[in-house]
Amino acid sequence: MKAMILAAGRGERMRPLTDVAPKPLLSVGGKPLIIWHIEALVHAGVTELVINHAWLGEQIPHALGDGYRWGIKIHYSAEGGQGLETGGGIFNALPLLGTEPFLLVNGDVFSRIDYARLCQRGLRGDELAYLCLVNNPEHHPNGDFSLAANGDVLDQPGLTFAGVSIISPRLFEGCAAGKFPLAPLLRTAMQAKRVKGEYYQGLWVDVGTVQRLQWLNHFLLEAASSCSC
Repeated sequence: MKAMILAAGRGERMRPLTDVAPKPLLSVGGKPLIIWHIEALVHAGVTELVINHAWLGEQIPHALGDGYRWGIKIHYSAEGGQGLETGGGIFNALPLLGTEPFLLVNGDVFSRIDYARLCQRGLRGDELAYLCLVNNPEHHPNGDFSLAANGDVLDQPGLTFAGVSIISPRLFEGCAAGKFPLAPLLRTAMQAKRVKGEYYQGLWVDVGTVQRLQWLNHFLLEAASSCSC
């Protein structure tokens, strides 16, 4: 299964750090945030990866290259300086992703979600998406969606979308190139009972502010120090 990392956000809430570097290249725990994702994907057996980029985006392929050092092939989907939002960015990258379901990871989250298990689970039947949901963080108290007992994801607040999912390219049927979000497409698919999901209770951080970046950096460095003792 291929994977895509969404890495085109401007990172307004992380300024001034993101005035000079794109958010995925900000260092946390001793290395750029996006490298944590790449290493986890490689560990899960992913061999082909698409990364989109926009703001200061040329820094990303310059830093990561073709992925050879990690044993993964990286393709880049450039969106210009403004970006195409989540939906538009994925749609723009579909020629690189192909026609099969793919693993989608937001570049500004950090978690211990088992990517290998998600890839193995994939999509079933007429499903268009499979979402990981987490407890609502303090900065997002109402959440996004909820989870029914049968695994259906419902368009009702309750839990927060973790930014990790399996997506079918068929979700974008009828879409046109341009700037648009992913959430409305997911909500339409939920109404048709074509989105399943799971509740993840492990480590998950939305690295969307300088303060949360600092917290995660401290957490990872402390964890590394404990392991080395």
